Amino acid sequence: MQRVAPISIHKITADSDARQTVDLLAVEEPLEIRLGYGEAGDRQQRSLSVTMRTPGHDFELALGFLLTEGVIQRIEQVHTIRYCTDLGRQEAVENIVRVELKPDVTVDLHTTERNFYTTSSCGVCGKASIDAVRTSVCPVLPPAQAMVDADLVHTLPDKLHEAQAIFNHTGGLHAAALFDTMGQLLLLREDVGRHNALDKVIGAALQAGLLPLSKALLFLSGRISFELVQKALAAGVPLVAAVGAPSSLAVQMASEFGLTLLGFVRNHSFNLYTCPGRVLLPEIKSVSV
Repeated sequence: MQRVAPISIHKITADSDARQTVDLLAVEEPLEIRLGYGEAGDRQQRSLSVTMRTPGHDFELALGFLLTEGVIQRIEQVHTIRYCTDLGRQEAVENIVRVELKPDVTVDLHTTERNFYTTSSCGVCGKASIDAVRTSVCPVLPPAQAMVDADLVHTLPDKLHEAQAIFNHTGGLHAAALFDTMGQLLLLREDVGRHNALDKVIGAALQAGLLPLSKALLFLSGRISFELVQKALAAGVPLVAAVGAPSSLAVQMASEFGLTLLGFVRNHSFNLYTCPGRVLLPEIKSVSV
């Protein structure tokens, strides 16, 4: 399934020049995540969510979603993951992913209830209640210890931009990237939904046996919402940085669970909101009011 779609457009410039050209759009398609679970003689099937996503890395998205929702904790709990054969078709439908858990995995879906439809821009709005978002999968992180230098943080936007292949064609995707403490890119995923991009990164890390991500930092291309902080905590990430701003609830949760949060990382500047001990900072100058 394509991730980029060409379309014929009329381009209008400031000097009133108009010309016909071809533009590239980020593809947006629904993905349904289904779960199979239960003992061998009493298997259950549940549709957990439909999210609007950019096709690609769908299995990673499903695994990251299940981990950050607290449905699974380890990749060993997954028996199979595949596209479904559905709607009377013989071929697999690439907009439906089914994850089969092993029979001995206990599943409690009461705290992860969502409405059936979730938009690409917001993964939280379908929650049954705000309390359900504060899942038990979020651990309080160990005390902050120095991880990175401020100069390294300044290099992250350029590194992210250089690695965003689809964004460079379309300008219409969010990105989530994992870096090590030396600033080397470990994983990057793009999607029309910021929470989908992060689920894909976490799902890839889960498959690769990298969790918990206690030695990695997460860099995001947009703003930092409450749910993105929750997902980072579920994966054990101790430091989250982003080009955009955090929400008040994101800062509150980061502070509560001991996560270092950086916002407005651009133009060789950033704001440090919580747990500063993980960043080696220059001498702080006092500001007179």
